[in-house]
Amino acid sequence: MKPKAAGEESKPRVARDFGKALAADPVAKAKWNDLTPIGRRDFISWLDSAKLPETRKRRIEKACSMLTAGKRRPCCYSVASFDLYTALNASPMAKAQWRELTPFERRDFIDWMDSAKEPKAHGRRIEKACEMIAAGKRRP
Repeated sequence: MKPKAAGEESKPRVARDFGKALAADPVAKAKWNDLTPIGRRDFISWLDSAKLPETRKRRIEKACSMLTAGKRRPCCYSVASFDLYTALNASPMAKAQWRELTPFERRDFIDWMDSAKEPKAHGRRIEKACEMIAAGKRRP
């Protein structure tokens, strides 16, 4: 087996049920093949987090429709920037409070930070978010 190069992502394994659903939907499969390994991993994590078989089945159907519609992440996953994680690591109180936020509260902060048009404004919002989170605020 060839060792991975630095920065190279391994391809996440697709479960049989999801693989069959992708095979049955050529558009979804093409969009799946266009995703980054991290995007694929987010979809797989979302599918695997279903506790009931019925929920998993619904999520597989929804994943195929989201992919067909051009979505590159499942509905409930927000991507936090590396800059945010760096800022949280610099503030132990903010980092501890971040862990306590629900996924929806985290998404609200991420959406607010990402809505800044300029990189400098985005950086200021990251700093402000860390201050708010450290102070116990749960929404921007």
